[in-house]
Amino acid sequence: MENLKNIAPIEDFNWDAYENGEATSNVSKEELEKAYDSTLNKVNDREVVDGTVIAMNKREVVVNIGYKSDGIIPLSEFRYNPDLKVGDTVEVYIENQEDKKGQLILSHKKARATRSWDRINAALENEEIIKGYIKCRTKGGMIVDVFGIEAFLPGSQIDVKPIRDYDVFVGKTMEFKVVKINQEFKNVVVSHKALIEAELEQQKKEIISKLEKGQVLEGTVKNITSYGVFIDLGGVDGLIHITDLSWGRVSDPHEVVQLDQKLNVVILDFDDDKKRIALGLKQLTPHPWDALDPNLKVGDHVKGKVVVMADYGAFIEIAPGVEGLIHVSEMSWSQHLRSAQDFMKVGDEVEAVILTLDREERKMSLGIKQLKPDPWETIEEKYPVGSKHVAKVRNFTNFGVFVEIEEGVDGLIHISDLSWTKKIKHPSEFTQIGADIDVVVLEIDKENRRLSLGHKQLEDNPWDVFETVFTVGSIHEGTIVEMLDKGAVVALPYGVEGFATPKHLVKEDGSQAQLDEKLPFKVIEFNKDAKRIIVSHSRIFEDAAKAEEKAEKKAKKASKKEETPMIQNQAASTTLGDIDALAALKEQLEGKK
Repeated sequence: MENLKNIAPIEDFNWDAYENGEATSNVSKEELEKAYDSTLNKVNDREVVDGTVIAMNKREVVVNIGYKSDGIIPLSEFRYNPDLKVGDTVEVYIENQEDKKGQLILSHKKARATRSWDRINAALENEEIIKGYIKCRTKGGMIVDVFGIEAFLPGSQIDVKPIRDYDVFVGKTMEFKVVKINQEFKNVVVSHKALIEAELEQQKKEIISKLEKGQVLEGTVKNITSYGVFIDLGGVDGLIHITDLSWGRVSDPHEVVQLDQKLNVVILDFDDDKKRIALGLKQLTPHPWDALDPNLKVGDHVKGKVVVMADYGAFIEIAPGVEGLIHVSEMSWSQHLRSAQDFMKVGDEVEAVILTLDREERKMSLGIKQLKPDPWETIEEKYPVGSKHVAKVRNFTNFGVFVEIEEGVDGLIHISDLSWTKKIKHPSEFTQIGADIDVVVLEIDKENRRLSLGHKQLEDNPWDVFETVFTVGSIHEGTIVEMLDKGAVVALPYGVEGFATPKHLVKEDGSQAQLDEKLPFKVIEFNKDAKRIIVSHSRIFEDAAKAEEKAEKKAKKASKKEETPMIQNQAASTTLGDIDALAALKEQLEGKK
C-alpha cells in the first residue's frame, strides 16, 4: 500500500520484551491506533471508490478497498460482466463502513448507477463500445443492463439479419453502442447492429468490387417471399426470382429452399450501383431440354402432369422443366368451341401424343384426341344413311337444331325435318338444349364433318293417310286456334292444321267466326307436297243453299215435262232437218221484228 511508505518504524521497539509477551512498547494505545489508522485509506459513507477483486465464488465477490476490512458484493451485481476475475478493479459504493457485525457494506450496483449517466453520456459522445447484459424481452425489443441503467435495445438493432427468436438473446452479454439518450426521461437506446454494420460495410464494398456476371458464390437464405428468395452473400443481398429457382414450375419457393440454408448461386445480373443483384439457382444445373431423351419423336406417347390451365389449352410437364401444350382443339374430335377446363384440371396425370417437337426452340405440342380413332374415318360404316341413333341437342339456330351423336360427330336437323304435322317457327318450341332426340341419318358430308339428320323421318308420312281423310268436299269439325290478318288457323282432327280466309269464316247469320270457336269446316283444297289444307265454314251453308236451289229447279223442270209431253216428244224426235227449218223460222221472225 502506498501509505505504508510514508510511515516510519518505531525506533525504540523492544523486541525481547515482545518475545517474552511483555509490553511491546512504551507507546500509548492511542498512539498505536492513530498509527494503525493512518496506514488505511480514508473512506467516507456514500462515496464511490475503486476496489480490487481478491476472491470470488458462485454467489459472492470479495473486494478490497484498502480499508481495515474487505467488502462482500453479490455476484448477481456483476451479471453484465461474465469475464470478471480476481485482480480486476471495480467501482464500489460505500453504504456503511461498519455494520453491527463490523462488516464493511459495499454495492457495485449503486456505484455504477452513480457514475453511469456520466459514463453513458461520454460513451455517446465518444462513440465508445460498451458492454451490457440482456435482462429480458419487452415490446419491440429487449431490456439491457448498461452500467446498472436499464437501456432499450430495439429488435431491429440486435442484428443486421431479421431476428426470428428473441429469447435466445436473453441472459447474453454483448457489446453495444449508445445511439440515443433522452436526458429528461433518462431513457437510453443502444444498438448492437451499429457495431457490425461498419464491419459489414467494408465487407460489402470488397464483395461488390469483385462481382461479375456468371460468378458462382456461396450464400445463405435470408428471407423467402412469394416472388423469390433473398440470399445474403456476406453483407450483400441478392434475389433469386421464383422463375430462377428451378427449371420446373415453382408455386411456392419453400418447396425448393429453407431459411438459413447455405447454397451456391450464380450472378445473373446487377445494376450499375450493384445494389440490385439478380441471382440464379437453376442455372447451375443443365437445362432439362438438353437432357431430354434424344430418341423422343413426333407420334410417341408421353405421360405428364397438368401444371398450368388456360382457356385455350393446358401445359403438361413431362419432366421437370420440359413442358408441352395441349391446345383445346387437340383435346377432342368435337368441333364445338369449348374451354380446356372442361377436359382437365391442374394436377391431373395425363397421357398424350407428341404432335410437334422443336428442340432448338424448346417447344412441344401434344394431343390427347389422337389416343382415340377419328370417328369420321369410318363414318359411312358406323352411321350409314338411313341408320337411326339417339343424339344430344347442343345448339339452336332459326333454321334447325345442331346435335351431337358422339364426341366429334355432329349433325343438323333442319327445322322442316322435325315434324310432319306441326308448323314450327323456332326449334325451341320442339326440344331443348341438353335433351336427347331420336334421329335418322339423311346425308353424310365427310369433307365438312357434318351429318344431315331428320327426326320426322322416324315415322311414316301421315300426309299419305291425310290425303284419303281430308278429301276436297269432306266436312270436319275444327277449332279456330289462331287469328291472323289473312285468315285463321283451324285445328282439325289427327293434329292437322287447316287455314281459312276471312270470307270463309262468315257464319250463316252473317257474323264472323271468332277465336276458340268450334265449327264444321269443308275442305276446299288439299296440297300434300306443301302440307296445306284450305277449309271453309261458309261453303257448308252456301253449298247447301245451292243444292236446294238446284233441287227446286229440277222439280220445276219435272213438272213442265208432265204438262207438255207432245212438245217434248217432238223435241225428242227432232231431226237435223227439223233443226234447219227451226233456224229458218227464227231468222224470219227476227226479220219481221
